[in-house]
Amino acid sequence: QLVESGGGLVQPGGSLRLACAASGFKERIYVMGWYRQAPGQSRELVANIADGEGENYAEFAKGRFKISQDSGKSTVFLQMTSLKPDDTAVYYCQVVSGVSLRMDWGQGTQVTVLT
Repeated sequence: QLVESGGGLVQPGGSLRLACAASGFKERIYVMGWYRQAPGQSRELVANIADGEGENYAEFAKGRFKISQDSGKSTVFLQMTSLKPDDTAVYYCQVVSGVSLRMDWGQGTQVTVLT
Protein backbone atom coordinates (compact mmCIF):
# COMPACT_ATOMS: atom_id res chain seq x y z
CA GLN A 1 0.00 0.00 0.00
CA LEU A 2 1.20 3.49 -0.83
CA VAL A 3 -0.24 6.43 1.03
CA GLU A 4 0.60 9.90 -0.22
CA SER A 5 0.26 13.20 1.53
CA GLY A 6 1.37 16.79 1.28
CA GLY A 7 -0.28 18.17 -1.82
CA GLY A 8 -2.20 21.41 -1.87
CA LEU A 9 -2.47 24.95 -3.14
CA VAL A 10 0.56 27.20 -3.21
CA GLN A 11 1.58 30.56 -4.62
CA PRO A 12 4.25 30.74 -7.33
CA GLY A 13 7.64 30.57 -5.75
CA GLY A 14 6.30 28.59 -2.83
CA SER A 15 7.24 25.18 -1.51
CA LEU A 16 5.54 21.90 -0.76
CA ARG A 17 6.74 18.62 0.64
CA LEU A 18 5.13 15.42 -0.53
CA ALA A 19 5.40 12.15 1.37
CA CYS A 20 4.63 8.59 0.37
CA ALA A 21 4.57 5.82 2.95
CA ALA A 22 4.96 2.26 1.70
CA SER A 23 3.64 -0.65 3.71
CA GLY A 24 2.89 -4.32 3.19
CA PHE A 25 5.61 -4.95 0.63
CA LYS A 26 6.91 -8.48 1.06
CA GLU A 27 9.69 -8.19 -1.49
CA ARG A 28 12.64 -5.85 -1.66
CA ILE A 29 11.91 -2.34 -2.85
CA TYR A 30 14.37 -1.28 -5.51
CA VAL A 31 13.07 2.10 -6.59
CA MET A 32 10.85 4.73 -5.00
CA GLY A 33 9.89 7.76 -6.95
CA TRP A 34 7.46 10.43 -8.01
CA TYR A 35 5.66 10.98 -11.29
CA ARG A 36 3.20 13.67 -12.23
CA GLN A 37 0.35 14.07 -14.66
CA ALA A 38 -1.11 17.38 -15.71
CA PRO A 39 -4.54 17.60 -17.36
CA GLY A 40 -4.37 16.36 -20.94
CA GLN A 41 -0.74 15.31 -20.53
CA SER A 42 1.03 11.99 -20.16
CA ARG A 43 2.40 10.90 -16.83
CA GLU A 44 6.05 11.88 -16.51
CA LEU A 45 8.89 11.12 -14.17
CA VAL A 46 9.73 13.79 -11.63
CA ALA A 47 12.41 12.03 -9.62
CA ASN A 48 13.29 8.65 -8.24
CA ILE A 49 15.78 7.07 -5.95
CA ALA A 50 17.15 3.62 -6.67
CA ASP A 51 18.59 1.36 -4.03
CA GLY A 52 22.35 1.61 -4.31
CA GLU A 53 22.21 3.88 -7.34
CA GLY A 54 21.19 7.25 -6.01
CA GLU A 55 18.83 9.92 -7.23
CA ASN A 56 17.52 10.67 -10.68
CA TYR A 57 15.69 13.86 -11.69
CA ALA A 58 13.80 15.12 -14.67
CA GLU A 59 15.37 18.24 -16.16
CA PHE A 60 12.56 20.47 -14.92
CA ALA A 61 13.10 19.20 -11.39
CA LYS A 62 16.84 19.71 -11.15
CA GLY A 63 17.80 22.43 -8.74
CA ARG A 64 14.23 22.90 -7.47
CA PHE A 65 13.11 19.50 -6.21
CA LYS A 66 14.82 17.11 -3.83
CA ILE A 67 13.91 13.47 -3.34
CA SER A 68 14.80 11.66 -0.14
CA GLN A 69 13.89 8.65 1.97
CA ASP A 70 13.56 7.97 5.66
CA SER A 71 16.16 5.79 7.33
CA GLY A 72 14.00 2.71 6.95
CA LYS A 73 13.54 3.38 3.23
CA SER A 74 9.81 2.92 3.58
CA THR A 75 8.85 6.54 3.04
CA VAL A 76 9.89 8.72 0.15
CA PHE A 77 9.68 12.49 0.22
CA LEU A 78 9.68 15.11 -2.48
CA GLN A 79 10.65 18.59 -1.39
CA MET A 80 9.54 21.03 -4.04
CA THR A 81 10.70 24.64 -4.05
CA SER A 82 10.37 27.59 -6.42
CA LEU A 83 7.10 26.15 -7.65
CA LYS A 84 5.66 27.40 -10.91
CA PRO A 85 2.14 27.17 -12.38
CA ASP A 86 3.52 24.59 -14.84
CA ASP A 87 4.15 22.31 -11.87
CA THR A 88 0.41 21.98 -11.36
CA ALA A 89 -0.44 18.30 -11.66
CA VAL A 90 -1.46 15.19 -9.80
CA TYR A 91 1.69 13.73 -8.27
CA TYR A 92 1.92 9.96 -7.98
CA CYS A 93 4.23 7.87 -5.89
CA GLN A 94 5.71 4.78 -7.57
CA VAL A 95 7.46 1.79 -6.06
CA VAL A 96 9.32 -0.90 -7.97
CA SER A 97 9.81 -4.10 -6.01
CA GLY A 98 10.63 -7.76 -6.22
CA VAL A 99 12.47 -9.84 -8.77
CA SER A 100 9.68 -9.19 -11.25
CA LEU A 101 10.19 -5.41 -10.84
CA ARG A 102 6.54 -4.97 -10.05
CA MET A 103 5.31 -1.39 -10.18
CA ASP A 104 2.83 -0.06 -7.67
CA TRP A 105 1.27 3.38 -7.68
CA GLY A 106 -0.19 5.61 -5.05
CA GLN A 107 -3.57 7.24 -5.41
CA GLY A 108 -2.10 10.59 -6.35
CA THR A 109 -2.04 13.94 -4.61
CA GLN A 110 -3.01 17.20 -6.26
CA VAL A 111 -0.50 20.02 -6.41
CA THR A 112 -1.85 23.34 -7.65
CA VAL A 113 0.37 26.36 -8.13
CA LEU A 114 -1.80 29.42 -8.49
CA THR A 115 -1.38 31.73 -11.47
